[in-house]
Amino acid sequence: MRAPVRGREAELSFIEDRLDSLARREGGIVRVEGPAGSGKTMILVEASASAKRRGMRVFHGGADPDDQFVPLAPLLEGLIAGEEPLPGAARLRDLAKVPGQRFWLLQELVDRLREAALGEPLLIVLDDLQWCDDLTLLTFHTLVARLSPHAIMWLVAVRSGSVPPGVRTTLDRIQQAGAHEVTLGPLADQAVTQIAEDVLGAVPDPDVLCVARRADGVPQLLVELLGGLRDEGVVTVDNGTARLSAGSLPSRVFPVRLLPSVARRLDLLSDAARELVETAAVVGRPVTVGLLAELLGRSSAALITAVRESLDSDLLTERGDHLEFRHELIREALEAGLPLSVRRSLRRQAEALMESTTPPVETLTPPADGAGHGDRAAVDRLRTAAAELAATAPGSAADLSIRALELIAADAPERPTVIAETIPLLWQTGQPARARHLGAAALSTGGLGPEDEARIRLGLARLSSEFDFSEAVRQARAGAALPGITAALRARLLALLCLNLSMSGDNEATEQAVAEALETVEAAGDRAAEATFRVVDSIVSFHRMDWNEAFRQVDRAAELGIVPSAQVPEALWQSFLLNAAGRSAEALAVAEAGIRNTRNMGHAAATRMWLMIRTRILLDAGRLMDARAEAEAASAMTDELGRGNLADVTLSYTLMRVALHTGDQEAVRGYAADARRMRSDSAPLVRNTGSWMLALLADCENRPGRAMAALDDVMAALAEERASLAGPVDPADAPVLVRMALRAGAHEQSALVVAAAERRAARNPGVTILAATAAHARGLHDNDFGHLLHAVRLYEDCPRPIARASALEDAGRKLAATRISEAVPYLDKALALYTQAGAERDVARVRRRLRSAGVRRPPSSAEYVKEWPELTASEVRVARLVAQGLTNLQVADRLSLSPHTVSSHLRRAFTKLDITSRTELARLVGTRDSGE
Repeated sequence: MRAPVRGREAELSFIEDRLDSLARREGGIVRVEGPAGSGKTMILVEASASAKRRGMRVFHGGADPDDQFVPLAPLLEGLIAGEEPLPGAARLRDLAKVPGQRFWLLQELVDRLREAALGEPLLIVLDDLQWCDDLTLLTFHTLVARLSPHAIMWLVAVRSGSVPPGVRTTLDRIQQAGAHEVTLGPLADQAVTQIAEDVLGAVPDPDVLCVARRADGVPQLLVELLGGLRDEGVVTVDNGTARLSAGSLPSRVFPVRLLPSVARRLDLLSDAARELVETAAVVGRPVTVGLLAELLGRSSAALITAVRESLDSDLLTERGDHLEFRHELIREALEAGLPLSVRRSLRRQAEALMESTTPPVETLTPPADGAGHGDRAAVDRLRTAAAELAATAPGSAADLSIRALELIAADAPERPTVIAETIPLLWQTGQPARARHLGAAALSTGGLGPEDEARIRLGLARLSSEFDFSEAVRQARAGAALPGITAALRARLLALLCLNLSMSGDNEATEQAVAEALETVEAAGDRAAEATFRVVDSIVSFHRMDWNEAFRQVDRAAELGIVPSAQVPEALWQSFLLNAAGRSAEALAVAEAGIRNTRNMGHAAATRMWLMIRTRILLDAGRLMDARAEAEAASAMTDELGRGNLADVTLSYTLMRVALHTGDQEAVRGYAADARRMRSDSAPLVRNTGSWMLALLADCENRPGRAMAALDDVMAALAEERASLAGPVDPADAPVLVRMALRAGAHEQSALVVAAAERRAARNPGVTILAATAAHARGLHDNDFGHLLHAVRLYEDCPRPIARASALEDAGRKLAATRISEAVPYLDKALALYTQAGAERDVARVRRRLRSAGVRRPPSSAEYVKEWPELTASEVRVARLVAQGLTNLQVADRLSLSPHTVSSHLRRAFTKLDITSRTELARLVGTRDSGE
């Protein structure tokens, strides 16, 4: 029997009123908000029960902090896996599995819910909104908007305090749509007394109530505390009264065990965050990050991620520049769980540090919430604090900068300056749409001074470098043309202009812009502008086929101190260049350092861009499953501005190539739509990448003529020997293009590709991958085994397993025409490399060649696990660790993967195994791995 809900009568009464309205076929939204343990879920359960008693149809879903890797699961499972699922549940589930079908899934959901609401009112409950994935959030507020005229009530619960930007956007949208808010605060004394009587089975005496009040009116903590006292025999019942047993300690220092809800939250933390929280518990008072850094032997900057995670868990909260526990009871529970020797040692160390450190000069802190509109002193303090936090905590800096804007009058002369300061902070913290809107609104208002306008355009150009290369060029060019701006600002705008021209693939325009800007940039003496300019020089040299100069310039950029978190995308170039040169391990190390650095500093935009470049490296390194997982995870990190140009040439391209290698035709068709869209983009690089993707698809479908037709611009550039990104996105793909041209009977075009590959190799004699590529291309064009064999030997020194496998396959194919027995070893090696990469379509093709040679090879794969035929080895490794109870973060640490990759592997495993929870996975692992 469910315990009665105490102390929430007013809140439940309000929800009952809303259900009355729903019974009259008036829909709406109710948002229940409160801290962890405040009883949000119980409110939802009571509301669901009441709706069912009224004859309404109820769908109940909820999110889990460690299950965000299953897109749409919180909402979809509530709609199709309950007692009375929506009709066509199997079709809805199938649509949810395919990225390209999610538009149709949304249409189906709208239609099914609309039809259901015509018959009877619907209550749709969504618990723990703060843990929902981005796709669930997008689908949720889209459904709310499109179904608003119907008899549907949406009841959602969200934890109060800090939430991810996507959740905040969703909350703002439903508030604008008229959502009613129910806020849960601490319980009153009367409710505390009632709950104590419910748990203990007797009326509590004053001493027991004194202990109970230590739960601060939080229902979950109160029930767990009282239950612990009861289970440990600390409370006795005599004549209907609950009393502390004889010999108990005074209530104000009453020892507590580790409360179950606290233990669960602690288990979800990474090792670093858990260590930080436990250390803070031992200190026993509000503590600065600086003191925690000293106790943990790390820098304050190194603790940024752990601090943010601890705050998000609702264990800690901020008060000024100190961290403190949200509830003292939680702190005591954590402290009591540590060994006594550790507690004593840490406490002595903390006391010594606090005694030996002179009090710091009081830092500028944000003004109180009561600061008035136009309060210049408050604005100055906010701006100063934001500037101090910008490098290490951009999220907090963005909040302060927005608050400063709220206090500044619309016509205040300093407002444009603050807007210019705010735009990069919003972009860095994953809010580019908001940043763009802020800048566009300021520009459209007019009346800006040249310096302010130029700084705003610089911010807009920087954020557009990720989404729209042409827009970035437009903003940078307009800013640089303004009269009277400082030399350093003009230099940064010109450098960013050149960078985006080079990234767009317009090489002629880039070289012209570089020539015009060179003198200005060098004269300004601005190291950031010069570093960006050196990267542009490197890109130009790369396309001129002078890779030695490209590396020299990128090294000069590094010496100038290019910032991997702020100067993106130029910081990505070194990793791209290393990868193109066949130095995959170095490229991966640079990318992983960039991801680690930006994630620790809270720079969401830069982290996303580093993840994009990492997917390309994983693809070229032959780690197809990891490349796909990483690309899918990065694709989910989208804003209202969509994927953007950089994602198109990295993520979309990677996903298409993996789908082609694995023979996933359904996915290929979905990515082909992206490629067709890309062909109409204004940036040459994006257009050419789209063309190359479509050519690869046509060739895969055995339509070589159509493939070559898609590459008209590519072949024109090759014929004119223009320095251009037209052609294969990866120079090492020259043999692929040669093979494509030969199949289409285009021998002259094949010769152009070979000539370009040989020119590139001749100009860069130290780059083995280029020599291997040129030999491979020549061997295909001339049908010459000697060149193919030379390519095979050169590829042995290159970490490009798929390219090497391709050369081995071509050599084996050539030999098979006359010397079958000699061909088999080459084909066997190709088979092994394709198998290791997970390139299932290529594996099948080589098996056919071997069968034609009279050889049959049994299935044997590094990617095949006998007990798990549905999964790749990567997916099995992740699934087994999750089944042991590890969180995604812990699995990522154990396997040296990113959490995004772990999430994507799990999502695919769940889809293939047709399961939806970690509990089901643990049960399945136990059954299969035990041989049952």
